Amino acid sequence: MIEAKEVKITGLVQGVGFRPFIYRLAHKHHLKGFVENNNLGVRVIVEGNKDDLNNFTNDIIPESPQASSIEHINSKEITVRHFDSFVIEKSTSVSDAVTEVSPDISVCPDCLNDMKHQERRIDYPFTNCTNCGPRFTIIKDLPYDRAKTTMLEFEMCPECKKEYTNVLDRRFHAQPVACKNCGPEYTLYYKGQMIKEIDTITDLCCNLLEQNKIVAIKGLGGYHLACSAFHDKTIRQLREQKNREGKPFALMFRDLNAAEEYLFIDKEEKELLTGWRKPITLLKIKKELAPSISINLNTVGAMLPYMPFHYLLFDKLNIPAIVLTSGNISDEPIVINNDEALEKLGNISEAVITYNRDIHNRTDDSVAMVANKKSRVIRRSRSYAPSPVRLNLDAEGIFAAGAELVNCFCIGKGNQAIMSQHIGDLKNLETLDFYTESAQRFERLFRFKPEVVACDMHPDYLSTRYAKRLGLPIVETQHHHAHIASCMAEHKLDEDVIGLSFDGTGYGDDGYIWGGEFFICNLNDYERMAHFEYIPQPGGDLVTKQPWRMMLSYLYHYFGHDVLTTHARLFNGLPSRETEMVLSMIEKKINCPLTSSAGRLFDAVAALIDVCKTAAYHAEPPMRLESVATDSALHYSYESGSVIKMKKTFEGIIDDLNQHVDTGMISGKFHNTVVSIIVDQVRRISEQTKIKKVVLSGGSFQNRILLKKVEDTLNDSTFAIFSQSDVPSNDGGIALGQLAIAAKRRALGLI
Repeated sequence: MIEAKEVKITGLVQGVGFRPFIYRLAHKHHLKGFVENNNLGVRVIVEGNKDDLNNFTNDIIPESPQASSIEHINSKEITVRHFDSFVIEKSTSVSDAVTEVSPDISVCPDCLNDMKHQERRIDYPFTNCTNCGPRFTIIKDLPYDRAKTTMLEFEMCPECKKEYTNVLDRRFHAQPVACKNCGPEYTLYYKGQMIKEIDTITDLCCNLLEQNKIVAIKGLGGYHLACSAFHDKTIRQLREQKNREGKPFALMFRDLNAAEEYLFIDKEEKELLTGWRKPITLLKIKKELAPSISINLNTVGAMLPYMPFHYLLFDKLNIPAIVLTSGNISDEPIVINNDEALEKLGNISEAVITYNRDIHNRTDDSVAMVANKKSRVIRRSRSYAPSPVRLNLDAEGIFAAGAELVNCFCIGKGNQAIMSQHIGDLKNLETLDFYTESAQRFERLFRFKPEVVACDMHPDYLSTRYAKRLGLPIVETQHHHAHIASCMAEHKLDEDVIGLSFDGTGYGDDGYIWGGEFFICNLNDYERMAHFEYIPQPGGDLVTKQPWRMMLSYLYHYFGHDVLTTHARLFNGLPSRETEMVLSMIEKKINCPLTSSAGRLFDAVAALIDVCKTAAYHAEPPMRLESVATDSALHYSYESGSVIKMKKTFEGIIDDLNQHVDTGMISGKFHNTVVSIIVDQVRRISEQTKIKKVVLSGGSFQNRILLKKVEDTLNDSTFAIFSQSDVPSNDGGIALGQLAIAAKRRALGLI
């Protein structure tokens, strides 16, 4: 007996070959009907016998394309209509609700094989199919069809058209489908020449890289600057040209074998490195690379090829790895425009490699790491954005402006929180323009109409100023509450939790700078239960570049005015006039805002043990402190309570320094001290409140030693520990927390 079902599938089901997959699945189970894409998701009407219908629906999740992510499958019986066959219907747009926009997907093995054996795609660097290729970077509007992407101007040749329209073909409705005869092409600009033959381009590029030259290369979401990973002088030159003094560079290795020769890679890291997203993955260094790549750190960011061009390059390149860093001048957005690349990057590089398909949505490479056997996103951009986070709250119409540093914004559509790609630090006009442009594009792409705006309570953040200019109801959120709410939203928590928010800075509701906070909180509100002792921050944000200032502030706070003489050797190498001036600032309370920041505590200790007295980039001191740490079961003393005082810790560190204890051991003991403080406080607060769920967030929990030891110690007891994985725990995840807080307060009728 023939029966019929309507099956509705929501989630990441566009741009990932989902309709052809459904078509093939329907044929496998001898069903008739149709499948259609609309901006609500995928809708399937199927008819057949009962067993075949059940087998069809049971196979959808386990056999779905690897880049898809199914949120819900709803099916119901309907009236039989006696279809003659199973077909794929044209995409439709039925409401302002939207299905998801697929992130970009690294080139698949089948397409790499085509580049070696399919005549019109041999060495063609834009080969893609329904399972791989550009998505978010080329899309302008929904539904996701070629006419609404930057592929519009490339008319398909008859052979590509045949593939595109053949439902059994792997390229059926692959919107960027192209070949040598009809698709985009690369151009290399070198010494007044314009070279278009791909073999010549890759040959010349390899020659330049092997000759230790810098080359600008257009990537998936923006330009990169590339050079050999083994020539220190060139890397130093690249640092100077980019105005990037010390921040580590990312590397691209030829393949996994090459990466394993130079880096330690465990099972979970291998899965992250080789998965379809291909993020930059932080890995420990095994074999020496050029010293200037990752100066005095024991880790480096590494990735594998993800574009066809990368594979063509490494097929010829005689070095196993290249530096591949964002094509920009420090702190500016990554360049995406060809003319701008020739103008700006042409001054830095020996040659510029462009292509003639536009990048519509700028995306940097994503960055991730493995901590405690779980992948953790640090920078959420290419191949992650704009996949949403599902909430248990209605977030429709809420715009969350994000933070000042490593900014992402977030919009609410139904119960989806759609986070933007990585925007960057909102400290210059160029990045603010990128932010504004991206926010406007998200409004159009996702049919988003803002009704409520959530932002940080810091009045001087550019994101907060942008939010207030929108003229909509405002929800101001405390920075560290938003950190905790971000982690809660990722784990769908909506209850009282013990929240630990550790980072570098955030405006507190008492007007001081917070960053070492223990809360009892939910999505609506928070109560501060404990924090690190307030210490003057001489020069305000200048301490992030001169962490010795925080060292001096801590030492003065605990040991008094004579610290410059009683502990003189701790200030070796620092200008005496400047240290005396800073000491005077602290004594006279001139430009010395008070801070409880865990980040500033790590800065002070990094300077104290001479790991990093001056910093060239954000979070360098704690990164160096983590890098040198050796494992130890020991820790220093401290004074616990609602205000955590570190005098005994500093006394212990100074004693160890006087006894010439190894720097790595001191760092290890300090990390253990912070872990011990956290465990003591969590247990104390839990005893008072009976709460057993503990949420960890803030940039300090990107420290793998801290995160692992806290999780392991507390997980061994009766606590349930929640930390972030798919959303950054740094300020790149703040917008999600802001949105969740606003959604909860609206649900409670508070806005």
